[in-house]
Amino acid sequence: MPVKVAVNGYGTIGKRIAHALLKSPDFELVGIAKYNFDYSAVLAHRLGMKIFVPRDKLEEFRKHGVEPEGSIEDLVSEAELVYDASPAGRGAKNKELYVKYKKPAIFQGGEPPEVAEVSYNTLCNFEKALGKSYVRVVSCNTTGLLRVVCSLGSNAVESVFGVIVRRASDPKEDLKGPVSSLALDSAQIPSHHALDAKAVVGDLAVETVAIVAPTTLMHVQVLKIRLRKPAGFEQVVESLESSRRVLLLDAAAGIDTTGKLVELARDAGRPRYDVYENVVLASSLSRSGVELTLVQAVHQEAIVIPENVDAAYAVLNLETDVHKVVEKTNKLLGVGELKYLITTGAK
Repeated sequence: MPVKVAVNGYGTIGKRIAHALLKSPDFELVGIAKYNFDYSAVLAHRLGMKIFVPRDKLEEFRKHGVEPEGSIEDLVSEAELVYDASPAGRGAKNKELYVKYKKPAIFQGGEPPEVAEVSYNTLCNFEKALGKSYVRVVSCNTTGLLRVVCSLGSNAVESVFGVIVRRASDPKEDLKGPVSSLALDSAQIPSHHALDAKAVVGDLAVETVAIVAPTTLMHVQVLKIRLRKPAGFEQVVESLESSRRVLLLDAAAGIDTTGKLVELARDAGRPRYDVYENVVLASSLSRSGVELTLVQAVHQEAIVIPENVDAAYAVLNLETDVHKVVEKTNKLLGVGELKYLITTGAK
C-alpha cells in the first residue's frame, strides 16, 4: 500500500514535491495545505488535489469555488508523513502540530538546523536519516555544493572554497531585489551555506561567500576543491557523474549561460523548466595535482526535489540502500536525462 503523505505549503517547493508524489507508486498524496487563496489553489483543485486550509479561511476558499476538505490539523492527522514546505521560519512553528499528532516530517533548508534530528543530503548522509522522525533537506545552494563534495567522496576532499552568485528571487517574487546592483548575501563569512554543509558533513573544511545578483533563473557557483590525493581527470568526471545528479555539459552543446540551460529544459519538456541536476560547464573543469576548480549552475526551484523524495524512503525505512533509492527517484523525475537528449550515442 502506498504511504499517505501530506504537503504543508504549496509554493515553489511544495508544488514540486506534490507533483512528484502524484507520479510515484510508493506514495499517496492525501492533500496539500494552502494558507491563502490564489490561482494555484484553483489549479490544484482542478488536478484533483485535496486542499486543506486554516479554519478561519474555509469560507474564503468556498467563495472562490474551491471546497476545502478540512483544516490543516485534519490533513496532518490523516497523513503518515508530512512535508513541510511552508515559508522559511514557519516550519519550526508547524512542528508543534506534527509532534502533537506524532507524525514524522521533512523540513526545508529555510528552517534552522535545530528543527530536525538530521540535516540531510542523500549522497552524503542517507543512512543517518533512516528511521528519523524529523529530517531537514538543506538549501538549494548547499545541496549543489554537497552533491559535488560527496560524489567525489567527503573523505577524499580536504577543503572547499566556494563563491556563490545567487539569484535575487524566484520568478514570482517580483517585490524582492536587488534590481540593478550586486549585494553581499550576508556580511558574515562564511555564508550560511558553509555552515549548513558542516551540519551534514561535520568535519568538512568549507568556506563560502555569497553574492546576490539581479536574476531569477539560477544560482552559479565557482568551487575550488582541494583533494587529499591527486586524481586523474577521467576519475574526477566519473565520480561526479556517478549518481547522474551532477551533469557535465560539453562546450559543443552551446550552453554557457543559465538562460540557455532554461531553454534546454523547456525544449526537453521538463515541467516548469525544472533542472534537477547540478550542471557543470565541462570547459570550466580544471585539475592540477590535488586542486580542482569548476563552475556549476544550480536551479534553486528544483534541485532539492530529488533529495526530498529520497528522504521519505529513509524516514519511513521503505528502502535502506541509498543506491536503489537514488535510482528509483532519478527514474521517477527523469534525473540525468538532459545530457542524453543532447549527446549522440546510446543512453
